[in-house]
Amino acid sequence: MARALIHMPATAKRGEVIEIRALIGHPMETGYRPGADGKLIPRDIIRKFVCRYDGEQVFGAELHQAVSANPYISFFTVATETGTLEFTWEGDNGFAQTEKMNLTVGPA
Repeated sequence: MARALIHMPATAKRGEVIEIRALIGHPMETGYRPGADGKLIPRDIIRKFVCRYDGEQVFGAELHQAVSANPYISFFTVATETGTLEFTWEGDNGFAQTEKMNLTVGPA
């Protein structure tokens, strides 16, 4: 399991725009780089990132070989109701990781 860091507020007012920052530890090996034996290191990248807010997708991204190791993604969403944000990364070789964070929304 890769190490994921997610930074977002734990509370927000209804209708407030919040910033969410997510980073995951991953080598993002392109498949173009030779290893110590001179053979190409097989490609191993994260291909997809999705954030769902109480089951509804609020952000998604497709990642490619040009993305650096340990991809960092920052985006904004609107706090509408108290709930759970689910962050999912999917990649080559069956890589999949999901993290969850709770958001408590108070009156505006």
